[in-house]
Formats: sequence, C-alpha cells, structure tokens
Amino acid sequence: MTAIDLNTRIVRYGDLMPCRTAFIDAHTPGSDQKENFTIMGGGVSESADQHVHITDTPGFNIGAAGQPPKCRNSLHTHRTAEVFFVLSGRWRFFWGVNGKDGEVVLEEGDLINIPTGIFRGFENIGTDYGMIMAVLGGDDAGGGVVWAPQVIEEAQAHGLVLAENGRLYDSKKGEHPPTGVGPMPTLNAEELAQFPKVSSQEFVPNFVARYWDMMAMADGQPAPVIAADGMLKDRPGFRLELLRDGSIPTDEYQTEQHEILMVMRGHWRVKWDGGETSLAPGDTCAIPPSQKVSLTPAMSGEASLFRVINTDDAAGPTDNFHDLPAVLG
Repeated sequence: MTAIDLNTRIVRYGDLMPCRTAFIDAHTPGSDQKENFTIMGGGVSESADQHVHITDTPGFNIGAAGQPPKCRNSLHTHRTAEVFFVLSGRWRFFWGVNGKDGEVVLEEGDLINIPTGIFRGFENIGTDYGMIMAVLGGDDAGGGVVWAPQVIEEAQAHGLVLAENGRLYDSKKGEHPPTGVGPMPTLNAEELAQFPKVSSQEFVPNFVARYWDMMAMADGQPAPVIAADGMLKDRPGFRLELLRDGSIPTDEYQTEQHEILMVMRGHWRVKWDGGETSLAPGDTCAIPPSQKVSLTPAMSGEASLFRVINTDDAAGPTDNFHDLPAVLG
C-alpha cells in the first residue's frame, strides 16, 4: 500500500471552523453562544452552514463543542453512542426528560459515554471558554437529534423552526420550510414516559471515566476505556483507548482498522513513510487502515491522547441502560 501523506488527514485545533447555527437552540438565551465543530463525518448538525473538515467516516463521527462560561446545550437524545472528553474547562452534564434525573461534573481529561435513549444536556461551568471533543456512533450519527419538547417550543418563540426534514429555518430571516414539509413533531406525554430514569448513583460508575484513573491504567499499555473489556464496558461500533508515554512501543506499526488520534495533553510525533509531523492538544489525526506509522511523545512531560478504532459491532450501545425507547424506532 502506498503511504498517504497524513498532513492531509490532520485537523488542527487552530484550524477548526465553528458553526453557531448548528442546532435548534441557536437563538435561545443561554444557548445562543455555543459553537459546534464537525471534524470527521457529517455529524448531526441541523444547519447547512456547518463546515465538515474530513467528509468520510470510519463507522463513527468526530466533532466538538465550544462554549463560553454559563452557556448550555439543550436537552436532547441520540439513537447511537455519544462520547465526550473534556479538552478544556469544567463542565456539568445533566440528564432526564426535564434534566433533573441526575448530574455529574467533569474536569479536563475526564470522559463520559452517554447512554442512548436518555435526554442529556451540558453546560460550561468554568471561568473561561471551554471545549469538549466528541465521538458519535454510526456513519450518519444515527440519523440526527431528538429534542425534548420544551426545547422545540422555546426555539420557535425565538424564530427557529425545525422541520420534519431535519433542517432548521429562521423565520426572522424570512426562511420557511418548503411546501408540504411540516414542523418536526414533538414527543407527547405517553412517549416521554417510555424514557428511563437513571440516577447519578447508577450513571456515574457505568458511564464516566476519570482522567487520572485512565492515565494509571495506561502505564505500559493502552488503557481500554470504552470496549467489551474496558473501564466502561460497551460496544458502540468503536473502541476507545487512552495512550500515554510508554503505552505502545516506539517502533513502526499498522492496523487493519481506521485509527483516529485525538490529543489531550502534550505533543506527539507521528512518523510515516515519507513524512512526519507533531500533534498538539485538540488536534485530530485520521490514520487509514494499513498505514504504517510510529507514535511517540515529542517532548518530556505529561502526554496523553485518545485513540478511537472502528470495530465490527453495530453502531449502537449494548449496555442495559442503553435500551432505546420504542418511540425512537
């Protein structure tokens, strides 16, 4: 196989192009300053303005959300996996139809694997602009987002209408759904009652991994974070590991799967036949199957990255908490 210039497969943190109109709450006070980034794959953006950095997908999507302090992402759910790790800032994640079933606070490096079939939201509770990086299951990310009814109703009051075709229309700009395309229907009380209630005591041990626990496990080997044998036992269509200095040999290697590197801390040197480069925090590198590379920290000090590898599992979680309500189909 001819080596690919991996410089064409790297999305630098400083080159990320945000979209502020990605979702239905783009005009809702408290949520109107958030930025959405689609790094690899189409993601779940509802806006034609969303820029996609790498269009192909390996069975999952890579994205990010950036928010200033006190900015909130509204309650929604997905049909496939949604995994976040905190690149910067301090974040509160909350869940339930009304967002009151439970909550957890994540610090930098912490990771959360949010169950499907549960409404979830998150907000930056730090003092500076923060960024969370995301992995979404499925090539099409499960067909989009299902919003809590109150989110849709509040958005309409601020001029945004989500149509049944999954696209947003801004009535303040004179935009309206095409003839014959109605608004996205909202879930009724009976449908909402099918969504499970999960307490913080049930949620946190099964779906949250703390950075320093992962770092300790990665001493001498990759730490399996999300996998059948992982800290968070799940098979959502990808395997997610944490790597640190010494987790893997410094020799050249290759895999038969897509390998996505997402740097958390420090700088990492990636070499391949004909080239090499350095990856910094927030950078994403998509290594195709059979590409020979070597991977080492570029300097002394703390260095860590998350590695995501596609698997043959279905693009949806298998844990008991992940059972989809019938309403989601």
